[in-house]
Amino acid sequence: MSSDFQPPPKSLSMLATVGGVVTAVIAIAILNVWSKQLSKASIEKPEISTSKTASGQLVQPEKPQNPVSGAKATEIVASLDAKSVVLPGQSIPKNQLTVAIIPYVAPGVGKLTPEETKTARQAWLYFQRNWNDETGLVNSVDGFASVSMWDQTAAIAALVSAKELNIVPAAEFEAKMSKMLKTLASMPLYKGELPNKVYNTKTLVPVNYGQLEKREEIGWSAIDLGRMAIWLKVVGAKYPQLRLETEAVWKHWLVLRLTKNGQMYGTAVIKGKEQYNQEGRLGYENYAAYGLKLWGLNVTQALDYQTNAAFVDLYGQGIPYDRRDFKNSGANNYVLSEPYILDGIETGFQALPKAYADRILAAQVARYEATKQLTAVTEDNLDRPPYFVYSSLFVNGEPWATITDTQQKHNDLRFLSAKAAIGWHVLYNTTYTSQLFNFVQANLNSKDGWYNGFYESLHQPNKTLTANNNGVILESLLYKQVGQPLTVWAGVKSQKLTQMTIRTP
Repeated sequence: MSSDFQPPPKSLSMLATVGGVVTAVIAIAILNVWSKQLSKASIEKPEISTSKTASGQLVQPEKPQNPVSGAKATEIVASLDAKSVVLPGQSIPKNQLTVAIIPYVAPGVGKLTPEETKTARQAWLYFQRNWNDETGLVNSVDGFASVSMWDQTAAIAALVSAKELNIVPAAEFEAKMSKMLKTLASMPLYKGELPNKVYNTKTLVPVNYGQLEKREEIGWSAIDLGRMAIWLKVVGAKYPQLRLETEAVWKHWLVLRLTKNGQMYGTAVIKGKEQYNQEGRLGYENYAAYGLKLWGLNVTQALDYQTNAAFVDLYGQGIPYDRRDFKNSGANNYVLSEPYILDGIETGFQALPKAYADRILAAQVARYEATKQLTAVTEDNLDRPPYFVYSSLFVNGEPWATITDTQQKHNDLRFLSAKAAIGWHVLYNTTYTSQLFNFVQANLNSKDGWYNGFYESLHQPNKTLTANNNGVILESLLYKQVGQPLTVWAGVKSQKLTQMTIRTP
């Protein structure tokens, strides 16, 4: 999830593998009533939303239909979105602003349904197709031999999930995981310090985004490596036979460069000069910092979820956002679904208060109540220019904005995210999240995995296939199956920095 992600040019990649609404007056009038009911709705158990034929075959409900179509519908939704914002927003009482002492366990966890099992197997097809025997690395985007450490972590999570969900046999799991880990423990590093932001998955050459042949060291991302730190711990704890290999990866890195004064730091190369800057904003910052904490690094400031937090009302729901926006800090302060989903699934909300995630989901439910537009937004690749966007609840003072890392706005390309839909569903299991899950089943299946999402305005799938989308889907279903946050399930324990050898400059 490098903040400066730039996907490959269309000419070089295979990014595109194939390449009702109420009136504004009525919606605004009843918006306040809906929003008051939302908190209750966001935690209710779903009603049974499927039926069976006489033969016992499960039938999914029809996808929700938008009674007003085309440009007029888009215009109405945009108007409601613009009017949905109130600053300052409703804050969360301080007695609710704590991480749970006992990690959160979601409702409805347990054995997967036949449809969920099918969903997991479908997601695994992506990794079968994009595994590289030469290195054990997995392509970030279908058919294009490039990977970031964020997406390679998605592949680690996917492989663990596939093993535990009986999609791949134990022998295949061990062979593939060992190959990945040995590569990660020996690959060339940026300035000999930490993994470059991007690699050629076949040659291990450090590269820039979209440029597979030219060796180029462009810096490293503390957020990407924080996510990998979590999964190195999961693998090492759950599979003792692989623990030495996971520790070898950590020892290969100059990990002390990842933090400074309790904050996370990353590097970027701008016009040939290295910049070493604090990295992360509320959400991803805390989630990734938790991973570094598990290995004993000092990330006390990065884990602080209150000092930089403010609130904005969206459709009557006060959501948290980071005060450090582009104008005052030079970095975008995206509010996205994914960090809250990953925190819940992997740690049981140990990096961020569950109350934050409750509000992030509640605002998206409220948007649906007002617009009848199913909403599950986060960042991801697109099958058309600009190829990658951050579809945000709130960013740089704007509600429901979809932007690039360079602040170019593309609200016409906002999409319902498959990984966000399924992630929210396994965590909350509500009537609304059931609708999200069923919509994904009905609209985003492909022969090679799950498409990234469904465009709101275009009314068609975002046909990009990616490791992260399919990896998050797989780990979400593993979480549902095992009934525990994945670090708890694996038996992960924090460790002090002095407990293992750390490479120094």
